[in-house]
Amino acid sequence: MTDLPTVRAALKSQRIETPSWAYGNSGTRFKVFRQEGVPRDPYEKLDDAAQVQAATGVAPVVALHIPWDRVDDYAALRAYAEERGLTLGAINSNVFQDDDYKLGSVTNPDPAIRSKALGHLLECVDIMDATGSRDLKLWFSDGTNYPGQDDITGRQDRLAEALAAVYARLGEDQRMLLEYKLFEPAFYATDVPDWGTSYAHCLKLGPKAQVVVDTGHHAPGTNIEFIVAFLLRERKLGGFDFNSRFYADDDLMVGSADPFQLFRILHEVVRNGGLRPETGVAFMLDQCHNIEAKIPAIIRSVMNVQEATAKALLVDADALAAAQRSGDVLEANAVLMDAYNTDVRPLLASVREEQGLQPDPMAAYRASGWQQQIVTGRVGGEQAGWGA
Repeated sequence: MTDLPTVRAALKSQRIETPSWAYGNSGTRFKVFRQEGVPRDPYEKLDDAAQVQAATGVAPVVALHIPWDRVDDYAALRAYAEERGLTLGAINSNVFQDDDYKLGSVTNPDPAIRSKALGHLLECVDIMDATGSRDLKLWFSDGTNYPGQDDITGRQDRLAEALAAVYARLGEDQRMLLEYKLFEPAFYATDVPDWGTSYAHCLKLGPKAQVVVDTGHHAPGTNIEFIVAFLLRERKLGGFDFNSRFYADDDLMVGSADPFQLFRILHEVVRNGGLRPETGVAFMLDQCHNIEAKIPAIIRSVMNVQEATAKALLVDADALAAAQRSGDVLEANAVLMDAYNTDVRPLLASVREEQGLQPDPMAAYRASGWQQQIVTGRVGGEQAGWGA
C-alpha cells in the first residue's frame, strides 16, 4: 500500500536543476531561430529561472555553462541568484567550440592543445569555488572520424591524465561528473561513448568522480533504467541530463518522446533510494528549445519530471515485491502499469496548493505577465545563447 503523506513529502522536496543555456537562443546545425525576449546575459537568464521556480516550486537550482555564462564577478552572480531564491548548480565546461579542438581537447595529440583544454577545466573549478557550486560537469566531444586517425588507447591515457589533474584540484565537497555520448561529433570512435567507459574512469579516480546519464545519449533500444539501477547500486550515479530523443541526440523536452521510459527510469531511482538527498543525485534538464517558447517549455519539462516521479512513488512496492518473489510475471508488470496509468495531475495540483503555489504552473506563468514584459523590455543588445 502506498503511503500518500510520504509521496507528498517526496514531491515537495524534489529539486530539478534547469540549464542556463535553455533560456537563450539555440539551434540546429542549420539555423538558429531567434526569439523575442530571450536573455542578453547570465543575469537575465537567472531572472527567467526565477519565474520557473515561482511557477513550479521545485526548480531553485540553475546550471551554468562556461564560457557562455562567463562574467567578471562570479560572487556577484551568486549573490544575484540568491536574491531571487536561486542557487547556482553544476558548472559545465566547454572544450568543443574552439578551432583548436578540431582533433580533440584533452585527448588531442598536440600537448599544447591538451594543456589549453586542461587549463579551462581547472578554471571551471575556480568558478565553482566562487559560485559555491558542488558539481563540475564534463562532456568531451573528443574522438575520431576514421580508422587509424589516432591511437585509441593513447587517447584514453591522455583522458585519464587530464581527469586525474582535475580530480586533484577538486575541493572536499566538490564532485566531478563525467558524461558520455554514443557519437557526435566524432563518428568513428568517441573517447567517452558509453556508461561503462565513464564508470571505469570514475572508479579509478575515486569517490568524488561520478557518472552522468544523459537520457538522449544512447543507442536505440538501450535499457537506460538498467544503467541507472546499476550505477545507483554502485553509488556512482552523479546525476541526470534529462531530455528526449526520437532518432539521435535531439535534446527535445524530457518525457515528450517516451514518457513511459522516463517513468521506468524514475521507478529505478525511487526503488534504489536515488531521491534521498544523501545520495547526491542531481536531476538536471539538458535541452535546447529551438522552436518552442523557452520558459514555458522549461516549466512543462519540470512538470513532466514531476509527473513521472509521482507515478514512480505510487508504485505499490510491497505488492511488486510479493509478485516478484512468487514469480508472478503478469502481476508484477500490472503493479507497475497501475502506477504508470494513474492520473497524477490532481495529486500534484494539490501538493502545489499546499506549498502556496498555483495548481497549474503553465497557467500561473501565463498570468504573471512575464513573457510580455521581457519581449518589451529586452530590446537591443546581443542575445545570449548557443550559436546565436
